[in-house]
Amino acid sequence: MSSIPPSTSSSDEPAAAAPSARTRVRRIPEFARYDAATVKDIVDAALVCHIAFAGPDGVHCIPTGCWRAGGHLYIHGSNGSRMLRILQSGVAVAVTITLLDALVLARSAFNHAMNYRSVVVYGTFEVVPDAEKPAALAAFLERILPGRQATIRPGDAKELASTTVLRIGLREAAAKVRQGPPDDNLDDLDWPVWAGVLPMRMTPLAPVRDAACDLPPPPHVISWTDRRLEEPGLPQSPAAA
Repeated sequence: MSSIPPSTSSSDEPAAAAPSARTRVRRIPEFARYDAATVKDIVDAALVCHIAFAGPDGVHCIPTGCWRAGGHLYIHGSNGSRMLRILQSGVAVAVTITLLDALVLARSAFNHAMNYRSVVVYGTFEVVPDAEKPAALAAFLERILPGRQATIRPGDAKELASTTVLRIGLREAAAKVRQGPPDDNLDDLDWPVWAGVLPMRMTPLAPVRDAACDLPPPPHVISWTDRRLEEPGLPQSPAAA
């Protein structure tokens, strides 16, 4: 028995196919999701991705902040970043995002599992033109905390010039999702041990004021603890539609 959420496709609408041979999920293929909506939901629920690439001194896998606008996943960093310099050269990459939703406790050690949502994106990054950089970075800040962008000092010309913004298309991407109870062997169902799911999520905690700040918290800070991180459908900037 498979523990996956029901498909959102109607009986008249076939499930989306893998966009390429390397995106096809081979291990437990029924967990695969190739539709753009699922991929975007998972990307939108993440604050961090991991980027794997080969450089002159070997293979690397580096975490970095990320956000989505339209059909692209964006990252940014200093012009001096080794990773960004290598990615600008057109090197092939694999970008991964994983959201852990639960520990799944089965009746045997072998059948313990995790519930998760994950995405792998293949392709190459491209440089975001200077004219588009301010809007892209504003979308990132608004993604992190809606309402923050309107209250802060905007980046100046020097700061923008020292920052590189890259993006990669989501055309060659696949999601893999497991949700549900343990998948126990029938012979184990009578084993006298508790079995089930231990749900988890990243939870915002109370804000901590900087010692040099004597201002009351604005509404977007006060509402911070009301947010549910790593959930599909987080508030997005208009560019993320």
